[in-house]
Amino acid sequence: MKTSEDRLAALGFSTPLLISGPCSAETEEQVLETAHQLIAHVPQTRVFRAGLWKPRTRPGSFEGIGEQGLPWLQRVKEETGMLTAVEVANQKHVELSLQAGIDILWIGARSTVSPFIVQEIADALQGTDTTVLIKNPVSPDLSLWLGALERIENAGIRNIIMVHRGFSSYIKTKYRNNPEWQIALDLQQLRPDLPLLLDPSHMGGKRALLFDLCQTAYDLKYDGLMVESHITPQAAWSDAEQQLTPQALGEMLQRLQQKKPIVDRPEFQTTLTALRTQIDEIDAQLFISLGNRMKIAEKIGRLKQQNQVSIIQTERWKEVLLQMKQVAQEQGLTESFVEEIFKAIHQESIEHQAKFYNKSDD
Repeated sequence: MKTSEDRLAALGFSTPLLISGPCSAETEEQVLETAHQLIAHVPQTRVFRAGLWKPRTRPGSFEGIGEQGLPWLQRVKEETGMLTAVEVANQKHVELSLQAGIDILWIGARSTVSPFIVQEIADALQGTDTTVLIKNPVSPDLSLWLGALERIENAGIRNIIMVHRGFSSYIKTKYRNNPEWQIALDLQQLRPDLPLLLDPSHMGGKRALLFDLCQTAYDLKYDGLMVESHITPQAAWSDAEQQLTPQALGEMLQRLQQKKPIVDRPEFQTTLTALRTQIDEIDAQLFISLGNRMKIAEKIGRLKQQNQVSIIQTERWKEVLLQMKQVAQEQGLTESFVEEIFKAIHQESIEHQAKFYNKSDD
């Protein structure tokens, strides 16, 4: 089976692949100046990205310059040699981009979430050999991401790169879109042949978060980065807080470290094995403890049923969650992590208690 590196090499790319450019193409001058500064400060940039059609959460915001910007990208390719990439969300976008000679098309998170939109794009791509980037859907749903991939593959497209840009969450964290790293790791396990890039710009939403996200991607053996860059980020027409100047991007990339996937030094392997053994033992104890917890929950359920008491005790739940957050803080754990874990434990507890009721009061 081909590896992700093999697939990138077949496209003429080495690892790590770097895609960069502004969130939105605003003016011809802005596009060309950004491209030339990228070549000057970040010469490893292989693909220039710029949004022409911008699907916004609410109407009234800048929604892109549209097809007017296509000739600007043609000039970028002619003057710098970089390939060009734009986001497409319908058949017309695909047709206009291909006619203009755009090299790479990407399907954004708001499109990936809709099988109807992805299928329309797939139908428009039928019979081409275009390279397609597929960003994860806004919702944390691996099946939707895989579904988009399968629709594009069914259209005969073989040059596909997946892009992890994070997921929306009702619970607010420091990230614009929560990483949910495990979903991307699951994708890698299922399709290790597909290149996987990180989009730290949309994941972080703030310049200060980009370095750590990029370093994590390198540590997890991602195949590259898709980072937004703008000559004057503070004046950008969209997503101003998450874009870097080409110079700042170059400086950040120089600080990143690519670590070896395997170190064969005996002392390293011995220590690593010992630490992993400790983790395995702790994990086993965690599940034994959870099993014991659920047995007690069943006793509570039987007691509630005998006394005709509702399963859900809202005040008790709030009290336990507050206590656990305080403990978590002392242990250096984030509140969002603890809340997510305890919601799952609480739901499992409810199901165990409900065994003793004709139906749950939930």
